[in-house]
Amino acid sequence: MAKTTRKKAQSEPDLIDHPRLTQDLVGHTKAEETLLRGFNSGKLPHAWMLTGPKGIGKATLAYRFARFLMNQINEDEGNNLFGDSAPPTTLDIGIDNPVAKRIAASAHGDLVTLELSPDEKGKTRTTIPVDEVRKIVNFSHKTSIEGGWRIVIVDAVEEMNTNAANALLKVLEEPPEKTVLLLISHLPGQILQTIHSRCCHLPLVALEEDTVIALLKNKAPELSDDDAVQLAKLSEGSVGKALDLWKSGGLDLYREMISLLATLPNLDMVKLYAFADKLSGSDPLAFKTGMELYLWWLARLTKTAGQGVLPDMVIPEEQTLISALIERHGLAQWLGLWEKCSKNYARATRANLDKKQVVVTTLTELQTLTA
Repeated sequence: MAKTTRKKAQSEPDLIDHPRLTQDLVGHTKAEETLLRGFNSGKLPHAWMLTGPKGIGKATLAYRFARFLMNQINEDEGNNLFGDSAPPTTLDIGIDNPVAKRIAASAHGDLVTLELSPDEKGKTRTTIPVDEVRKIVNFSHKTSIEGGWRIVIVDAVEEMNTNAANALLKVLEEPPEKTVLLLISHLPGQILQTIHSRCCHLPLVALEEDTVIALLKNKAPELSDDDAVQLAKLSEGSVGKALDLWKSGGLDLYREMISLLATLPNLDMVKLYAFADKLSGSDPLAFKTGMELYLWWLARLTKTAGQGVLPDMVIPEEQTLISALIERHGLAQWLGLWEKCSKNYARATRANLDKKQVVVTTLTELQTLTA
């Protein structure tokens, strides 16, 4: 199969706009309806936790709801002039709305957002520090600049360090008047239970494969049909993940990895070292992308061994490979290998170990098990 995936050029704009710039939301009608019901009830919960896989639209929904709430002061003024109107049936306020424009420009005084930000050296932090959360505390002590709703968006809650999470908890325990906190979480199991208990939970489900394919083709029309389908399968319902894989050359890495694994139980050493060279080369994303794809594949193999049902294959060549491997060993052996490889990858990332050696060692662990 020809390699059609490409890496993003340095000057090329991102395929995914920041959620504050994204007006449309696809596949989450029920979640929107839940927020609308909460608003129309007149008893809107002060804190919402939007959960689900990364890249499915949680932050887009949060900004969409923020625009809607902040525009209500304009709607209320209209109602006072012309009488009460029917309850709103959509969160959409239009791209040309002044509120939408100010939020897009990060220029609305009644909106505070917390997300991973650059440190003093310009590198993106790995956690949200407590100093960032103090913005919420200061924000909560002030009155609304425009007399309407005030919104706090945290993306994502599990990225807060311990002190930051405790500071957020204090705000949740004493919620400011007419203030809504929209907390986004990709991994809700990592969040303090005391934070969970003070939020209204709104789970968002992964997108249908056809929806992901359509969104991919819209964002990257140069994608072939085969590439779009395979990226959709790899992403498991996350268009954000699919586009990240497209930009980083992840699909080509996956195809190369399957071609290598197809040589088991005696790995082709030439292919192995070529693959390791690629993952440890000048592209800083290659190692992370390749290793996470391998761990995803290994987790899927483990699940297949436990359930006895073959998954929907990303590429046709996988079926023979997976069928042969699950005949060799059962769930316990594959689960043990996945846990070992996951820990080794985490340790390699923390300790900045030699990437090439990590790749070679990880894949030879698989060879040892299948020999």
